[in-house]
Amino acid sequence: MRSQVEELAGIRERVLAGPGEKATAAQKAKGKLTVRERIALLLDEGSFHEVEPLRRHRATGFGLEARKPYTDGVVTGWGTVEGRTVFVYAHDFRIFGGALGEAHAAKIHKIMDMALAAGAPLVSLNDGAGARIQEGVTALAGYGGIFRRNTAASGVIPQISVMLGPCAGGAAYSPALTDFVFMVRETSQMFITGPDVVKAVTGEEITQNGLGGADVHAETSGVCHFAYDDEETCLEEVRYLLSLLPRNNRETPPAVPCDDPADRRCETLADLVPADGNRPYDMARVIEEIVDDGEYLEVHQRWARNIICALARLDGQVVGIVANQPQTLAGVLDIEASEKAARFVQMCDAFSIPIVTLLDVPGFLPGVGQEHGGIIRHGAKLLYAYCDATVPRISLILRKAYGGAYIVMDSQSIGADLTYAWPTNEIAVMGAEGAANVIFRRQIAEADDPEARRAELVKEYKAELMHPYYAAERGLVDDVIDPADTRGVLIGALAMLRTKHAERPARKHGNPPQ
Repeated sequence: MRSQVEELAGIRERVLAGPGEKATAAQKAKGKLTVRERIALLLDEGSFHEVEPLRRHRATGFGLEARKPYTDGVVTGWGTVEGRTVFVYAHDFRIFGGALGEAHAAKIHKIMDMALAAGAPLVSLNDGAGARIQEGVTALAGYGGIFRRNTAASGVIPQISVMLGPCAGGAAYSPALTDFVFMVRETSQMFITGPDVVKAVTGEEITQNGLGGADVHAETSGVCHFAYDDEETCLEEVRYLLSLLPRNNRETPPAVPCDDPADRRCETLADLVPADGNRPYDMARVIEEIVDDGEYLEVHQRWARNIICALARLDGQVVGIVANQPQTLAGVLDIEASEKAARFVQMCDAFSIPIVTLLDVPGFLPGVGQEHGGIIRHGAKLLYAYCDATVPRISLILRKAYGGAYIVMDSQSIGADLTYAWPTNEIAVMGAEGAANVIFRRQIAEADDPEARRAELVKEYKAELMHPYYAAERGLVDDVIDPADTRGVLIGALAMLRTKHAERPARKHGNPPQ
């Protein structure tokens, strides 16, 4: 037996060494880490357990029979992040360019099935050149199996895709099906058709990064949730995100001890937010003041900046925050903001994360482009997401909440459990000036001094229908609170709602707007 053990040790040594120094040097020359270096950064030290390290392909032809490296270009297994089990698969670009073949796909399928059965998060470290052309249609079928498993696991376990190299063609659809996508600038790209095909078909010339780099997907397409300058920072942030998520949809997110007092008064909030509804301010500073130790993780930070979606903690408990950002487009809702917030609300609901909505919204963005682009359909996505959510939901109106945007942003009428408002709130169908122009058009036109009459009627409308306590008097706001008490009020309300249970009607699934 000793000789067999020694043989096994030699094989394992070759597996860990990888395909050779030349391939490793080429990987390093591109500014990329090796597959095992990446896994070591992602998981707790010494916690990785590899699955099928000795797997090799069985394809023949096109020179494949002479090249049968161990792992077949993908390393799979499980380990821990901060002591909690996480499953991972990671492409090894040094072997067949990380391209997917039959054996490669089978390893990924197995680890995905294990993650779903164990009820633990799945992280993919993507650095592959797509389907292995030499294996033909069996490679394509391998992708189908991945997509089907991504869909089965959706809303059951957190799925995180980390793009650390190229991802082209149908391979890009697996990350798109997952909950979060991370990218690294300069070294990772995602596109359906590459620059050469684009040029051949359309005549457009563009680089790989210009077509599908991290900044493009973080700012323009919205495909990427997080973009970083280097792999080390990227993987550290993946660990942080995992610390804010539950292992599966049957558990709640992990709570942590909190030294930030639950009853801490936020005295600066009254100064951060101007009473004048036309003056901008940074909603991010409001969030920092409210949450534990001012720390939060913003999702899609650079896309649809007129709305903020973030994960944070209140008294050690994880919450999802959706907030209008008055610094960008006055905080209006448009197509991209609606899509961004809708997906975030659905993610929070799937993984039992309570939702706090901070409103300061003047309405939906008007314009031909928005209407022709389907603002009705896209806005309905956010409305559907909120109405369908059964987690604790609290909304807080800081200043204005006008028109349909007020209803869509988790108003009490669509199911918010509790609604609070600051004394500066204005809840109305539209702003006073616009309302006066519609309601009192004839009186203004017939007045000797139309401008003076308009100002008088605007003041009258505000006094009658837009004063801060109008909604509270009619039961549409549960309480009007001192801004300084915001943190304590939210924490107390969330503690009460922690045992919330909501019954859903019997159905296979809904049919949300697309």
